[in-house]
Amino acid sequence: MLAAAAAFSLLSAASAAPAPAPQKTDAELSRSAARIEAHVRFLADDLLEGREAGTRGHDLAALYVATQFRLMGLEPAGENGTFFQTVPMRSGTLLRDGARLAVARDGGATELVFEEDFLPSVNFDTGECALEAPMVFVGQGVYAPELDHDDFAGVDLRGKVAVLLANAPARFPNDQRAFHASGLEKLRELERRGAVGALFLGDPENEARRAWHLNAPNWARPGMRLLDRDGRPRDTFPGLGCRASMRMQRAEVIFAGAPYATDEVWTMLAEGRLRAFDLKGTIAMASRARLEPVASRNVLARVPGRDPRLAGEHVVLTAHLDHLGIGAPRDGDAIYNGAHDNAVGIAIMLEAGQQLARESAGLRRSVLLLATTAEEKGLLGAEHFVAQPTVPADSIVANVNLDMPLPFADLLDVVPVGIEHSTLDGVAHRAVARAGLVLTPDPLPHEVTFVRSDQYPFVRAGVPAVYLKSGIRPRAGGDGLAAVKAFRSNVYHLPQDDLSQPFDWFAAARLAQVNHWIAAEVANAAGRPAWKPGNFFGTKFGVAADQ
Repeated sequence: MLAAAAAFSLLSAASAAPAPAPQKTDAELSRSAARIEAHVRFLADDLLEGREAGTRGHDLAALYVATQFRLMGLEPAGENGTFFQTVPMRSGTLLRDGARLAVARDGGATELVFEEDFLPSVNFDTGECALEAPMVFVGQGVYAPELDHDDFAGVDLRGKVAVLLANAPARFPNDQRAFHASGLEKLRELERRGAVGALFLGDPENEARRAWHLNAPNWARPGMRLLDRDGRPRDTFPGLGCRASMRMQRAEVIFAGAPYATDEVWTMLAEGRLRAFDLKGTIAMASRARLEPVASRNVLARVPGRDPRLAGEHVVLTAHLDHLGIGAPRDGDAIYNGAHDNAVGIAIMLEAGQQLARESAGLRRSVLLLATTAEEKGLLGAEHFVAQPTVPADSIVANVNLDMPLPFADLLDVVPVGIEHSTLDGVAHRAVARAGLVLTPDPLPHEVTFVRSDQYPFVRAGVPAVYLKSGIRPRAGGDGLAAVKAFRSNVYHLPQDDLSQPFDWFAAARLAQVNHWIAAEVANAAGRPAWKPGNFFGTKFGVAADQ
């Protein structure tokens, strides 16, 4: 995020519509909290088997959300007069047989162990890959000439496997760091430069945040890619036929005989002075996967606006409905319920939608409620909606997203992600203040959340977006940030994210109220939200506000 003075500057309220409703009473908040709790208890139940995209559990969850929309009296906003939009995808499930990663040098070879040391990526074009090629280390794989940064300087990638680390340089401004940390951006650059494969290597910072052994056992969970209008998978990077990830603890196999030893690379990473260099030896990579067509569904409803001139424009509220399904057992539990990620986000969106429906007679623009599928597979449901929207693309004026808000306790604050990029800044400030809360700058900017949730496909389409999470200042005291970090390290994307975790339903109800007010103010404003002049994302993808 930007510095506090810039990121949280209040805009003029001259164009703001009157406040849509007074702050809720405790009794009203209690009823709101009860509705949210009821939604979460259903969506995070074992019956839904973790709501993985393309499964029966997700279909049940989608039907539940559509039923709630119908009960609210909302208009269907999906395909063919329904509440649903089909998202066509290709599923790829890794096969252990045929997977290989080996490094050869000085007449010998070191074979890495599947799952324990490495995991291949799925080749979504052919289902298999095999290559042997020289290696080159390219730091974090970032090319940012506007910041005078080139991780590829001094090396030739043509015909080689690129070895790279996650994230982007810590010295980058947060916006640019978020953009350049994207794996898709890195793969595009590697393919453009002629690399034939990529090996993503773990590093101490990322291992400390999320240890390899927590994710690796779920290698059999299918990956997915969107299909385009011609039925071809998108974002597959066929020039990079083989890709894999490797755990940090085996990095010496890669760096043996290189100009810099492993410890020196970690020091250069910590000090922000990584450089590219050729690696000694060759690497053999291979993988096999089972490819299958799969479809899942977004769920959409519309709160119609009433202004003859503006009702055709839309504010879009999003939350992802899917989670990870059934996977590797942990402590005897194999159902990844996703209570915090993101049953509670869906529940808050439903509650905000209900509040908007009650005052729909006063809304000028329309509001779309969109429960997306396949967010956990790479934001695919949101990507599909943005590419093939069920309303005119140019009618979408803003996105308000909800993803894993983590309402552990009743809070004094809200953490905003992305408000500094656009005139949604002032809207969010006013909504948060009306709820008696304050804004706290993102305490974990290195997580680059702005490019990792469903608001980002909207941003890439030029639509201003905002994403609010619960804050880190509990009303009863305590260290809220420590609770967030502990959840991310020990519960996130594990079966333990279930109803046994702490929830404060009043905190969730307050967040629903804030999101309702943001949507209502944007719906009633005279003009559309706009990117701030000079903003990185606005300059790259959108149209900035007038100077």
